[in-house]
Amino acid sequence: MIEVKNLTHVYNEGLPHETTALDDISFRIEDGSFVGIIGHTGSGKSTLLQHLNGLLKPSSGTIVIDGVDITDSHTKMLDIRRKVGLVFQYPEYQLFEETVAKDVAFGPSNLGLGQEEIDERVRRSIELVGLDYNHVKDTSPFELSGGQKRRVAIAGVLAMEPEVLVLDEPTAGLNPKAHFDILKMVQDIHVREHNITIFVSHNMNDIARMSDQVLVIHKGRLAMNGTPAEVFAREEELKSMGLALPEATEIISQLRREGMDLPQDCLTVDQAAEAIAAVFGK
Repeated sequence: MIEVKNLTHVYNEGLPHETTALDDISFRIEDGSFVGIIGHTGSGKSTLLQHLNGLLKPSSGTIVIDGVDITDSHTKMLDIRRKVGLVFQYPEYQLFEETVAKDVAFGPSNLGLGQEEIDERVRRSIELVGLDYNHVKDTSPFELSGGQKRRVAIAGVLAMEPEVLVLDEPTAGLNPKAHFDILKMVQDIHVREHNITIFVSHNMNDIARMSDQVLVIHKGRLAMNGTPAEVFAREEELKSMGLALPEATEIISQLRREGMDLPQDCLTVDQAAEAIAAVFGK
């Protein structure tokens, strides 16, 4: 479980260019949840993510993960890294080793594990992201496709066996097929690992389809926190923040304004199609 209480972060505190990036944010995430975070560019999403694995320390407030206060100055960074894995946007830019296996092994090698345990984690993580271990282990990561490189980068984080997996726009810059494949991989990992998965995306269709809980960050504050149906029902508020609805929800909303008796909580194309078909008796 993750519990964030009164989290505030001020950049350049006490200087002329002081900026409040996060302002008194509080929320709770239950174990096993899949959480989507949305917000306009510059709203504070990435700053929040970097607090969740200790890269940034708050100006005030606490973050407790599985009973451990990771904002406490006595908490070791290595202990935080074991609990929370953060995958940055375009993580493939951080690949650097000469082979895929060596790159994935970098994280667990720093945990003081035996070589047998490291090798097992590397194999398992590479297979978990949908790559053939024997085929890619000795390959240079720079010879792989963009989607494969991203999988290798994610495997490097998974090899740490985190209890919480945090992904900052995991499909950014990918073509539609690679976009779909990466999201399916993330869902499969979540089901198999039973971890908390947190992901930031500007794609409202993905957020609506995948999330159990949605956090909306606006100008450094937590503007909304609820299920996808609860959040996307607040159409006018979202649009006032410069955020869109999922495509299916937008279509249903327009048809409702035209007088059709449709449920408001349609989030996917299949749900919308079923609701429209029911109106016409088909």
